[in-house]
Amino acid sequence: MTGCECSTLGAGESLTSVQPRRSPKSESSFTGEAQSNWPAAVHAAESKKAIDVQVLDLREVTSFTDFFVICSVTNPRQGQAVCDAIQSELKQLGDRPVSVEGYEQADWILMDYGDFLVHIFSENARKYYDLERLWRPAKVMQTSEIAVE
Repeated sequence: MTGCECSTLGAGESLTSVQPRRSPKSESSFTGEAQSNWPAAVHAAESKKAIDVQVLDLREVTSFTDFFVICSVTNPRQGQAVCDAIQSELKQLGDRPVSVEGYEQADWILMDYGDFLVHIFSENARKYYDLERLWRPAKVMQTSEIAVE
């Protein structure tokens, strides 16, 4: 397995000139509004035994993304396996990441799907960066209530 695919900037492009690609959305019968594919990412992470999976709803807090999926892993190989599982499951839904960073070191893997970001942390990195504290105004989603279709 070659790992997660990464995108690169073309000639003359900067990070601010690249338009983020939004993930395809499906109608959610649970909320009656369009929902992103983050529940599939949660399902894939849990299938590889990711620890303490949390989803932060950032729609009322920031405009650069709608959700953070945050999880911990016990070692780099597990982090890569979680990344691969998420990428595989979302690829089946027709969704590919805009970019993936940190795959080789796997201390903090960041997967950008446009309307949601996946953060796969080692336990120490998660404690150090503490995104849940940094983004505390965000609503914490209850992942146990979400059904993946």
